[in-house]
Amino acid sequence: MIRTLQKKFTVTAMIAVTVLLVLLLGGIDLTYALSVSRDSDALLELLSAQEGFGPAPWLGLDSPSGADAPEDAEGQAGSPAPFGRGDDGFFRRSPNANDRMSALTFSVRFDASGELCRADVSRIADLSEEEAAALGREALESGKTEGRIGARKFRIVEPAPDAKTVVFLDLSRERQQLARICALSALGGIAAWGAMLILVRLLSKLAIRPVAENMQRQRQFITDAGHELKTPLAIIQANAEALELTGGESKYSRNIRAQVTRLSELTQSLLALAKADEAAAPDLQELDLTELCRETAESFLAPAEQKGQALSLDLPEPVQVKGDREQLRRLLSILLDNAVKYCSPEGQIRLTLRREGKALLQLQNSVSDRSADPERLFDRFYRADSSRDRQTGGFGIGLSAARAIAQAHKGSLTAAYEGETIVFTLRLP
Repeated sequence: MIRTLQKKFTVTAMIAVTVLLVLLLGGIDLTYALSVSRDSDALLELLSAQEGFGPAPWLGLDSPSGADAPEDAEGQAGSPAPFGRGDDGFFRRSPNANDRMSALTFSVRFDASGELCRADVSRIADLSEEEAAALGREALESGKTEGRIGARKFRIVEPAPDAKTVVFLDLSRERQQLARICALSALGGIAAWGAMLILVRLLSKLAIRPVAENMQRQRQFITDAGHELKTPLAIIQANAEALELTGGESKYSRNIRAQVTRLSELTQSLLALAKADEAAAPDLQELDLTELCRETAESFLAPAEQKGQALSLDLPEPVQVKGDREQLRRLLSILLDNAVKYCSPEGQIRLTLRREGKALLQLQNSVSDRSADPERLFDRFYRADSSRDRQTGGFGIGLSAARAIAQAHKGSLTAAYEGETIVFTLRLP
């Protein structure tokens, strides 16, 4: 139980850490990618205004003149472009002259008939004029005024009615930098996740220590109380029998003996439940589960027959498992006893066992009342119908102990309704 609680704590904490790291690192990477995209759009807009043919005149370098030079608001060529209009910020800034000079850009001009007029690849080293012209034609054929081809953004401008210029901005460096940042973020996230896993595993013991101590005290109390109850119950039983020898049997003596028997059974159930909760692992040995099912079921044939119930076994082949024979025998006894007690009158009880990767045991019995939640049947002291429990003598402990035994064997025990029956399914590795 303590290990299960520690595992759940660790899993829950690591899910929270994983979500936090994904949101944090993913948000950083996405913000950086959007920032790069905005900056490249602004830079491409500036380059498009100059048609990408060499340096601008306000940089003090040679530039195209006449129709090739950008015009200002008054329509005069050679006016400076508006660098940095005051909207700069941590995540957004206007391109400046240095950005323009360091940009990997090229441009291609076509006439009205689509013939190549000029290709400027002086600002990029790994591209020929023929390759630039091919990219320019591909951009024109796309039918878009701006877009992306591979790692290059483009924008189409019309400096004159009879000409079109395609301006490209190569973003290979930005892509590499973004990939590097994403890779570093992923590695950092994995390292942080691993460190948090170690830390959570260490802290989980401290976190659940109060719960573990409380559970230990509870188990110790149940064990001590159970042993302390044995002596007075034995004395009461002996005195009741002595009274019957001297004064004869009466309804009062019968009631005393019946209640003592009931309390003794409850004490044994509490002790068995406390033992099932102990952290000690079961003594695992190779055993034939099929034969164990057959041996255990034989003792329930007579009680089932007395109630008019039909108990059938479907055990086609031997199924070998590793487990504690006595604990598994107790688990099967609890399930069969529960089936006989709560099966509808003259109902059917069927036990099947087969191998489907794991050993799969199913015990189903017909029921007349399906109001109880199947999962709650495994809660301690849960009673779906208290009047029925008084008639059958149940305490609401057996199924909880059975599930504890299944979990101690690294298996599972579940329940579900199927039509007019309830099916208990046991899976063992």
